[in-house]
Amino acid sequence: ILCVFVFFFLFKKLNMNKTEMGSSTSGNCSSISTTGLQNSGSESDLRQRDLIDERKRKRKQSNRESARRSRMRKQKHMDDLTAQVTHLQKENNQIIAGIAVTTQHYVTTEAENSILRAQLSELNHRLNSLNEIVDFVESSSSAGGFGMETDCSGGGGGGFYDGVMNSLNLGFYNLPIMASVSTAGDVFNC
Repeated sequence: ILCVFVFFFLFKKLNMNKTEMGSSTSGNCSSISTTGLQNSGSESDLRQRDLIDERKRKRKQSNRESARRSRMRKQKHMDDLTAQVTHLQKENNQIIAGIAVTTQHYVTTEAENSILRAQLSELNHRLNSLNEIVDFVESSSSAGGFGMETDCSGGGGGGFYDGVMNSLNLGFYNLPIMASVSTAGDVFNC
């Protein structure tokens, strides 16, 4: 482009000088300079086309590089998302396993609590029965007894516990506690 301006400037100056010299010489020079102008115009057109082609080529190359970088960014983003999905799935599986273990502990503990509640109920029932017996014995001994011998020192029976306990026929007196794991399993069908 600079060459075109320099050439144009020289051509303009040359034309001004020719007009000053006279008309006879200007005809010959103008034909020569017109031919030179046509040649230089063709060269400048070629140079301009070459510059335009070079710019297009550079722009295409730049666009290709930009597209390649964009594809690489997208691929990296996809890889990052895939890794994140894998990590979250692993974490989710660990949480599910933890929930399963906790649920199993809960069911086991609830079964044990059920057994303990049943044993507590049975022990409270026995304690109430024994307290009733003790109250009965204390009230009977302060009232003078049942007409039986209350002296416990005699060997061979006849004491209060032998007479009263056998006459009341307390069948639960020496029974074991009956609650078991199977009872808890029946209560919580899990």
